[in-house]
Amino acid sequence: MKENCCAFTGHRQLGYDFDRNLLTRVVEGLIKRGIDTFYCGMAKGFDLAAAEIVLGYKASCGVKLIACIPYEGQAEYFSFSDKERYENILNYCDEKVIFSKNYNRWCMHARDRYMAENSSVVVCYLRKKSGGTFYTVEYAKSLGLKIIEI
Repeated sequence: MKENCCAFTGHRQLGYDFDRNLLTRVVEGLIKRGIDTFYCGMAKGFDLAAAEIVLGYKASCGVKLIACIPYEGQAEYFSFSDKERYENILNYCDEKVIFSKNYNRWCMHARDRYMAENSSVVVCYLRKKSGGTFYTVEYAKSLGLKIIEI
C-alpha cells in the first residue's frame, strides 16, 4: 500500500446520479491531503471521467496519472468519441502498465488488484453488488484501504 496513491474504479455506464463536480471536489481534496499519484483502469465511463479530471491538475499540482491497461486492445470496441478520449488521456499519462497482450479472463482482475495494492484510497462509482467495480471495492476493503463513494 502506498500512502500517497489513489485508485479509481467505477461502472462503464454512468447513471443520471453521476456528479462530475463532486468527483472533481473529491480529487481536489485528495490532492490537498497529499495524494499525488492516481491509478486509472482506463475503462469507458467512470474511469475516463476520473482520468480527465486528474489531467486538469497535472500542470498546477504536479500529480501523476498512471494508466492501468488490462490488455493492449482495451479500447477496440469503444465508441469513436470514447476512443478519442482514451488516446488523449494516454498521451498525457506519466506511466502505462499493461497486464496482458491479449484479452484473457484474468487481465481485468490483475489490473484491479494492482491498483488496489498500490493505493491507500479508492474512489468509486458503485451502484451494483456484482461485477468488476464491486470486486475491486471489496478487495480494497479487505486490504484496509479508505473507500470514497461518489
